[in-house]
Amino acid sequence: MSLMAIYHLSVKTIGRAQGRSATAAAAYRAATRVEDERTGLVHDYSRKGGVLHREIVAPDDAPTWVQDRTRLWNAAELAETRKNSTVAREFEVALPGELKRDEQRRLACALAQEIAARHKCAVDVAIHAPSRRGDERNHHAHLLLTTRRLTADGFTEKTRELDDLKSGEVVRWRERWATLVNEHLAERGHEARVDHRSLTAQGEDREPTRHKGPAVTAIERRQERTFIAERMREDISERLRALAELGRLERESRRLESSILDTTTELKAALAERDRDAIRTRSLEDIRRDAQAAWLAARTSGGSSQPEQARDRERTLDLSGDLASARREARDQWLAHRPGAQRPESASLHENSIDKSPQRIILPDDDHAK
Repeated sequence: MSLMAIYHLSVKTIGRAQGRSATAAAAYRAATRVEDERTGLVHDYSRKGGVLHREIVAPDDAPTWVQDRTRLWNAAELAETRKNSTVAREFEVALPGELKRDEQRRLACALAQEIAARHKCAVDVAIHAPSRRGDERNHHAHLLLTTRRLTADGFTEKTRELDDLKSGEVVRWRERWATLVNEHLAERGHEARVDHRSLTAQGEDREPTRHKGPAVTAIERRQERTFIAERMREDISERLRALAELGRLERESRRLESSILDTTTELKAALAERDRDAIRTRSLEDIRRDAQAAWLAARTSGGSSQPEQARDRERTLDLSGDLASARREARDQWLAHRPGAQRPESASLHENSIDKSPQRIILPDDDHAK
């Protein structure tokens, strides 16, 4: 009976319906920085460790810009227009611990090259090392696939054959991966082998476990991290980072809305002040025009047609000088204005220029002068 190496191959999709993006997935798996041109978010995982190798594999006739990770995944995002589009597909595989690092790299890239040749899509390969506190055999690779075929003109139709299990493509790749692993193990002189089949197909009598095999259960009993647990933690970490980015974006949006409201309020106040100034200015101009018109009318009419107010002005008699003379003048004025009295000759000489209203007598302040 040959030794059994760890076998794992899973196919997952990355879609906008789950709040995920191809740019974020590529940045996280390759531990690099990718700016999303569609959303403006910057996904920076350049400080993340544990990435042993990263490489982009593409069809032979693909354009050269595909080798630029940022351009590749931004183009993949922009090629999709629906809000729930699937923007990337991932093959996750376990690399045999029996192989050396360079041998693991060749094995992962061999699978990527076959996928790119068969489906005419780009494959972004990232090999991750085991966690420092986990199983040292847990070498694995993430193969991130574009969901559209690539030609010299760019992206074309979808690779829908990988969407449906009825097409048999996923089952075929599971089998093909087992064959590739066993070929590389044999070439390096290892006796260990992998088997993609179920326990029943392998002729095993033991009861299958849910989601975990016997080796995984034994590792968990030793309180060591499992392969499946590691993958779950990576997915959770990626989702948490995406939620943090969304939270930051929402906070910036709220601050921007508040700033816009403040600016709008200040603009309304400035416009209202401007209108008030305009009203005051117009009022002053109207007053000036009215005053100028009245002055012109008064000057044109001359002395014979003095304004009513000028004709009705009060005439005064100053008694602050010669008191006796003032009294005589006052008496003459009283007699002239008394009903039935004859006016003095001096009054008749000036009847056209003297107002008919009686004069108001101004007495001196000295009480003895009265």
